[in-house]
Amino acid sequence: MPLYDCMLLLKPHVRKESLMDLVARVSKHVCRRNGVITDMKSFGTVQLGYGIKKLDGRYYQGQLMQMTMMTTPNINKELHYLNKEDRLLRWLLVKHRETKYGQEFLSEEDSKSEFNKLQRSSIYNMEESETEDDDDDDEEYDVEQEGKRT
Repeated sequence: MPLYDCMLLLKPHVRKESLMDLVARVSKHVCRRNGVITDMKSFGTVQLGYGIKKLDGRYYQGQLMQMTMMTTPNINKELHYLNKEDRLLRWLLVKHRETKYGQEFLSEEDSKSEFNKLQRSSIYNMEESETEDDDDDDEEYDVEQEGKRT
């Protein structure tokens, strides 16, 4: 099953109990489809880059929640009931691409060799001669001085 992030932007005045009710409803929906909620983050109240107009006014702030879940690919169609949710300003479902997890990650021989590709040297170990460039570029260009104009 692929990994998804569900971003929920709620109205700023929504109470914590109501927010948790909505999150629990989405979680139950995912679990009924044999999915798993792997992570949940609350970013609190965030300032929006532009106002979102709803029937009851324009909002410049919102409460942001992120739910990471592993579920079936048809979850996007099943979450469209959130469009009718009055407490939400916006919601977004993002699929993690190129993510290896579970048996796929453990069976990969390349995943162990990826660490060996990293070099021991880093930008912090550079010699001073590489970091300082004291070239005198005045000779390359004709710099006219005020007193020598012809």
